[in-house]
Amino acid sequence: MATSVHVKQALVITPSEPTPARVLALSALDSQLFLRFTVEYLFVYRAWHGLDQAATTARLKSALAEALVPYYPFAGRIRPRPDAPGLEVVCRAQGAVFIEAFSDRYSSNDLEKPPKTVAQWRKLLSLHVADVLRGSPPLVVQLTWLRDGAAAIAVGISHCISDGIGSAEFLNYFAELASGKRVAGSRPKPVWDRHLLNPPPPAGKKCVRVNPASHPEFNRVPDLCDFMNLVSTGLKPTSITFDKMRLGELKRLAQCTSQPGDESSSFYTSFEVLAAHVWKSWARALEFPPNQVLKLLFSINVRNRVKPGLPEGYYGNAFVLGCAVTRARDLEEKGIGYGSGLVRMAKERVGKQYVREVSELVSESMANPDSVGVLIVSQWSRLGMERVDFGMGKPEHVGSVCCDRYCLFLPASDEDESREGVKVMVAVPTFAVDSYQFLMRDSNL
Repeated sequence: MATSVHVKQALVITPSEPTPARVLALSALDSQLFLRFTVEYLFVYRAWHGLDQAATTARLKSALAEALVPYYPFAGRIRPRPDAPGLEVVCRAQGAVFIEAFSDRYSSNDLEKPPKTVAQWRKLLSLHVADVLRGSPPLVVQLTWLRDGAAAIAVGISHCISDGIGSAEFLNYFAELASGKRVAGSRPKPVWDRHLLNPPPPAGKKCVRVNPASHPEFNRVPDLCDFMNLVSTGLKPTSITFDKMRLGELKRLAQCTSQPGDESSSFYTSFEVLAAHVWKSWARALEFPPNQVLKLLFSINVRNRVKPGLPEGYYGNAFVLGCAVTRARDLEEKGIGYGSGLVRMAKERVGKQYVREVSELVSESMANPDSVGVLIVSQWSRLGMERVDFGMGKPEHVGSVCCDRYCLFLPASDEDESREGVKVMVAVPTFAVDSYQFLMRDSNL
């Protein structure tokens, strides 16, 4: 990949109008240790006759500068708060980074397939921000022209500033400006208000301690198999698409194999059954010890689970981690109705009090999820990323710049048979790839 992508220009883009000069505190949820990284989105657009590359590049740069006016914290810099736990954003219009590049090796067809290695497409976002606390920009955009005239747009966004829903709102706003399709008032104004998800001040001297057992996402489990070495060595990216019909099959199977007393089994969602199916297939393929405790972690949007709900336009991290827990033996031997029920129960535990407890745990004791036994699933298929049109039409592919052991549910394109389909991408140890793909494609096993 070292010579497959060549940078033509790299520059700092500042807001097109004056923006407030201030320091903005991030919330307790924003400041969590496991969110201090950059989420790297990848959009691939087909070539079409008459596409003016120079004009497109100019429009993107101009639109980015304009988008940074209402979203001015993306032009700031993140640092630890000097007088309290957590992080803050220093907003002085320092700017985001824009890169234009070209590839003499890759076409759009290449990028619609899973990469051969975890980091094969790394140069599609040449500025990789590993640590945003060292003065790096929280927003990087790279436009790469491919050898067939198509375009790849990679966007790196600091997870400290925005969650997936907030990032999708920003990206669609940015794209509408670039395409000229922006309609005044069509999107809510971005709202900061990060204090809304901070723990309340203690009432007097009375302190009620949160029971850690009620938050399994933060609890450590015994490592019976050198877990991290097992799941992280020799990774190979995989991609499997589930269309509407296939998701329906999984729902019917989950209903048939649900546990006695589970009255909600006939209403399992697509996410619940697909997450359970991926979890079960992954566990069986990796052959964990029967008593190894496994966790499935996934984000739960709390915008409407707290009272009062968060204001429309809130783009900070407004999620907590749902955590389904079981032993490998039970997950592997019981049907996907069992796993689906665990996912459902993890979702149902989350309410206003649960969110408050998480906020207290992460701010007071720096609670952080442990990696042993964990598979993380991130649902990008419902964020609206498939609508991000920078003036080149809707993307043919939406995904991540790198494919690693964190599982992504991605929107499937029309060529994948259904707009309601989901593409599952995750990197699996080479020794387990064939078994994992076989199990994923046969839900009756």
